[in-house]
This record gives sequence, structure tokens and C-alpha cells, in this order.
Amino acid sequence: MNTHRPVRALSRALSRALSQSSSSASAAAQPSFPLKNVTKSNFEPVLAELRRHVAAADFVAVDLEMSGVTSAPWRDSLEFDRSDVSYLKVKDSAEKFAVLQCGVCPFRWDSSKKSFIAHPHNFYIFPRQELPVESPTYEFLCQTTSIDFLAKYQFDFNMCIHEGISYLSRGQENEALRRFHLAYEDGSKLKEVRDAPLVKMADTLFTERMKNTFTEWRDGLLRNRNGGFQFQGISNDRQQHLETIFFKMRPALSLNGFTSHQLKLIQLVIRRHFQDLSYVQVNGENSCQQQLVVHTDSKDDRESLMKEVKDEHLRQAETKVQAAVGFRHVIDLLSSEKKLIVGHNCFLDIAHIYSKFVGPLPSTAEEFVSYVNKCFPHILDTKVLLNANIGLQQRMKKSQTSLSSAFASLCPQISLGAKSTDLAFQLCVKVEVQVDDLRSSNWNSGAKHEAGYDAFMTGCVFAQACSHLGIDFEACLPSEKLAQNEKLQKHINLLFLSWSKGDVIDLTTGNKNAMSVGSKNNKKRYLQISYEKIALIWGFSSKLKAREIRECISKIFGLTSVVSIYHLDETAVFVQFNKEKLVSEFLSLKDTLERKDGPVSVLHPLAGLLEGGNTQAADYETYKEICSSPNAKVLFADQAEAFGIQWKTKLVEAKASLCLECESSGEKNALNPASKSDEKSERKNMENVQSDSSTACVSHYKIIDSLIASRGDKVRTNL
Repeated sequence: MNTHRPVRALSRALSRALSQSSSSASAAAQPSFPLKNVTKSNFEPVLAELRRHVAAADFVAVDLEMSGVTSAPWRDSLEFDRSDVSYLKVKDSAEKFAVLQCGVCPFRWDSSKKSFIAHPHNFYIFPRQELPVESPTYEFLCQTTSIDFLAKYQFDFNMCIHEGISYLSRGQENEALRRFHLAYEDGSKLKEVRDAPLVKMADTLFTERMKNTFTEWRDGLLRNRNGGFQFQGISNDRQQHLETIFFKMRPALSLNGFTSHQLKLIQLVIRRHFQDLSYVQVNGENSCQQQLVVHTDSKDDRESLMKEVKDEHLRQAETKVQAAVGFRHVIDLLSSEKKLIVGHNCFLDIAHIYSKFVGPLPSTAEEFVSYVNKCFPHILDTKVLLNANIGLQQRMKKSQTSLSSAFASLCPQISLGAKSTDLAFQLCVKVEVQVDDLRSSNWNSGAKHEAGYDAFMTGCVFAQACSHLGIDFEACLPSEKLAQNEKLQKHINLLFLSWSKGDVIDLTTGNKNAMSVGSKNNKKRYLQISYEKIALIWGFSSKLKAREIRECISKIFGLTSVVSIYHLDETAVFVQFNKEKLVSEFLSLKDTLERKDGPVSVLHPLAGLLEGGNTQAADYETYKEICSSPNAKVLFADQAEAFGIQWKTKLVEAKASLCLECESSGEKNALNPASKSDEKSERKNMENVQSDSSTACVSHYKIIDSLIASRGDKVRTNL
């Protein structure tokens, strides 16, 4: 028996304990990760500083934290989603949820230190209403899992809501300026007061008193141009008073203590009785509104005054709008500098940036990528880069390509924030962090899922990936742009449209291709998807399982007729047939069975699927149309029902319109015998369209178009 083994085991245990204790003490001694938190209180000076950092940067890493990702389980990215449907789901997410935090981290290569200098910024964002003009208030959804996730990582919701930076998109900015121009069109920011007769005795007495007061003041000015006249103003129990001041080198009366109704009466008095007095409203001290009655020498002088007032109002309005633009100044900066933008699995991030800060998202992915490429001509997705390069996959030892996993695998020394003599650590591209005047290369790891730190991690992963691709930063000239590096060209502007399927879209051309990602099982199961062979079924009994649905259909169309069944949620499934014609045959058979109410339909193999009378079915194009709907129903069956009510209403309205036209042309039928045959033809066309719609093989748009086209042919024949 070896008596030394327990001693050796104890020695190893003590050694590990001492090592862990030493590591813990070292970590405790290290400073926290330096990060620039930006709110509305320090946004202006930080923006000026950020402009310098971005201008000098080789690339800029970005990351977003949102209030949610999907508004319903079926809105999630699914293996059966076609690329155009995947875009519609991303569009829905970007439109419904808010951006709460944005990380922006410029990276600059410092040749003297042979390392990158990172400037991580963490912007808190909140869509606050900042302008006085009437406009729709912001609304957004919160997904409980996302909010709980952010709270788990100590996200400061109070800072976001109270101190978050507001913003306007480019479209909202233009609309705000347009509204301000309309509001100040008369030069005094005043709506025209109607010249209505005075009904109340109090109003009559007040206007007469103000008329006499203005006459006395005006006449006194004319008699005493050398300043001898001193106007005392008026005073009563309501502390109303007039004070003589000078406004734009002209004598004026400042109106204080009057109600809004009395000010309107004063406007009427000025317009009715005084051609040499003008009523204007301006912003006084502390942005308080100030009402003035200004004396002018002539008509030209009055027009000049009103133009000056209008121009001043517009300048103030434009200043307010520029201040309300807020965080969009950062996005405009990134767009104007044309720097290489680096993100991780960032298609949704780019969609959010476009939706919040540029304008409404286009209806198709092709239009979207065209607009994005104009704003940001160079975007690189590190998730695409990591999956496209075999060497990087081997370097990561086939680990997951999530941001945290990639950071730990490719940037071990940076992620630990400590120096090491390990050769693998020494091979890493060095990165230092600078915030204000503090520059550091030694820190505790930052807070994951905080946008500023995630942007920093993304940039570090990209820097290491570039090194593995053979890019030598030390040999690069300062004039060389990283976005034009030949070793990166085949990776730039490629983004994952759908990670679950590996769909990649080219922002330069709009072309879509599939990249091999995910587990082998997924590759085998979903490799061959023919969307023309897919039927969508929803509204069936919740107790039905996929196996039972397959059995019902296979009993009719054959054991091999159903290739696969995929659940969207508990209320809907995709059924992929082995032949395209089986889709239309299935939809037609379903409609035929539902029209009958005899023993045959009850005993039919599809009876279990149709039980309850709520089962609906359609082709894949209908699924796309339902996904394009802005409705936010949790269950797909409810979403489809809400969407169906909308297009059925349109169809009924179209039919009603056609019937009215038929009735109005009834008298012409007696004079035009051919019209009766036309009416029969039209009625037959409507019946054919209704028959087609019942099988769900024709979309609702085609139904309406067919009805309108039928009526159009008749009109052309009569002409």
C-alpha cells in the first residue's frame, strides 16, 4: 500500500486552494472594466468626443439591447421560414420593440503600442416625447423574458427611463420641421382669431377698455418721441399690467397676467382698430411665452417685423428639433464617416437602427438592404465570419459561435483582463481600453449583455479573427482602410437573415444564399424544403399530435405523401407533401368535406382533423401574408382569424360595390341587350372566384383583383 498517495492528494488540494485564493485576490485587486455610460445629462460633450474617436477609428463595433425580440412564439425564426418570411419577422420585431441601450466602441490601431485602443460607450436610450408639436406618442412592447433577462444582468431601468437619450428618425425630424413651419407661417405662432361679434357684456367692456389703453399709449408715443411720455399701464385685482419695453428697436407693450381668452380679445382689438400696432408672441426668459403689442411706423415696417419674428421662431424651432434628434446624431455620425461597422449576428440590430433612426422599414428585404447599403456601405457580421472560416472554427475547437463563447475562445487574455506568459495568450492581438484620460489594459471582466461591453467584445473578436486571417496590423499603412482589405472582402456586407436556417443575405446585391450552420440533425431534417409543397393548417383540436395529423392525411394520399410536419405553435402546423399537386388536392378535399354534413364526412379519415369546425388550411403564400400583418396575437390561429376578418371585409365591400354598379346600370340593360349577357358572365365569374377562394388556393388579393377585373372588362365592352 502506497502511504504517500494521501499526502500527495492533500498537497495538490492545498495547491489548488492557494492558487484559487491567489486568483481571487488578484481579481479583487483589479479595477472594474472602464466603460463610458452616456445619458441625456452628458450626451452633448460625449458626442463631441465620440466624433474625434470615430474619425480616427479603423472600425466601430456596435451592439443593442432591446425590450424584446418576438411578439409571439410563431413570430420566432423557424426552420420552415422562407427568406422573405424571415425578413417580415425581423421587420415585425424591429417595429414593435424598443432599443433601450446602444453600445458604440470605436477601435483605433496604435502603432507605437502595437495594440488597438478601444473607446467603449454605453448609451441609455428612451423614446421620450421632446417636442411641443402634436405627433403620435411612442408605443412599444416589452417581452417578459427579455426584461427578466436584462434585470438578471443588473440593467438599470430607472436610468433608462429617467435619463435615457430621446431621438427622432430622419422622417420624424422632417415632419416636425414641417409642422413648425405651418405653426409659424403667420410670423407670430398664433392661430387666426375669428372676427366674431362680442356677446358677453364683460367682453365688450374689456375690449373697449383695452382699445382706450392702446390708443392712449400709441398717442403718447407719437407726441413724445423724445422719451418724455411715461406710460403707467393698468392694474386691477387680477394683477394685470402693461409694461413699456423695446422689442427689436421698436417700442412695445408687454402683456402680463391676462387669460388666454383675454389675449384673444386683445388680438381682435389690435386687428380691428390699429393698423400701426402688431400683436406678436415670442419666447422670453426661461422659454416662457411672452405676448407683446409692438408699434410700427409703416406697413413695410410691420411686414419687416413679422418676418423677423417668424425667422426667429423658425431658428428656435430648428434648435429644438436638433436637440430632439438626440441619439440619432450618433447614427448619422457612423453613416457619414463610412467606417467599417462590426456587429455579431446583427441583422436585427441593423433593422432596429433603420426603423428607429432612419425611417419606416420597407416591405421587402431587397428594398431594405438597398437602403441600408447607402447608409452603411461596410458592415461585417462576426458570426458570419466565424462560421465561414475553417481555421477560425478549428481555433474555437468547434465551440458555439455565441458572442461570449467566441470572446472566451479567441480573446482569453482580454476576457480575463490579466497578463499571462502563456504562448496562446501572447499570440492574441493586444487591446487597451481608454475612457476619458484613463487608459487601461488590466481589469475585471465587464458586465455581459450590457451593450457597451458587448460592443467591446464584438470588436475584440473581430480583431483576433483578422489576425487569424493573416491581416498584419503592424504592416498596414495609416492610409489603408480596413473595409477595403482584400482578405475581408468576401465577408463584408454578409449578414445572417435567419440563423436557424443559415440564410445569409448580401447587403450589396440583395442576393440570398444558405450557409451550413447548426447541428447535423437540423441539416438533414430541413435540407430539402419545397414551399410549393407545403400546406398550412390551423385551428384544429389542441389534443391532436403531429403523428395523428400525419396518419389522417396519409390514409387518403398514401403512406409516403407526407414528408414532414412542423409545429408553428400549439394551434398550427406546416405539412410538407412529397408532391406539389397534393397541396391543392388536400385543400379542395377539406372544403368539399366541410360543405357536406352527412355520414360519409363523419366517417372520413380527415374527420378527426376537422373536428370542431374551426380547422382552416391554406398554402404557403397565405402564411407569408399573415406574417406581414401588424396584428400582435400570441396564437397563430388567433392571428390568422384576425387577418381573415380583414380581408373578408374587403371582399364583402368589393362585392357590395359591384352590386351597386349593377343596380345603377339596370336601366341601361333594357336599351342594351348585350348587357344582360355581360351580367350573367360577371355573375359566373364571381361564382368561380368564390369557389376558388373556398379551397384557399387563391389569396384574398387575387379574389378581389378577379372581381374588379371582371367588372372592368364589362365596362370596357360597354364603351
